Amino acid sequence: MDRVELEEAVRRARDLVTDLRHEAGAIAESTAAGPDDEHDVEGSSIGFERRRVAALLSQVEASLLGLEAALARQLSGEYGICGSCHKTIDPERLAALPTAELCIDCARSRPRA
Repeated sequence: MDRVELEEAVRRARDLVTDLRHEAGAIAESTAAGPDDEHDVEGSSIGFERRRVAALLSQVEASLLGLEAALARQLSGEYGICGSCHKTIDPERLAALPTAELCIDCARSRPRA
């Protein structure tokens, strides 16, 4: 991914974070009138929607952090360089995972937490 593509991905992720925060706020406002969290015959419960939006927001915020870090590496000239062995990360890996900080060999050898 080049700088322009990373900047666009960061912008889209930021917009999505903003939208999800607004959605979470709207859900909170809708429940402020009372504790009615019963299932709506026509749809899902407010509790379900709250958890769904919270989970999506958490995922998008994590993605945004990774994209911002990738953009910082792009701007510093370190994008596409493995943070462990300092070899070039395969462009196909970066195309599939633009936030990759490690080449595939280093990523495979790193113990999982």
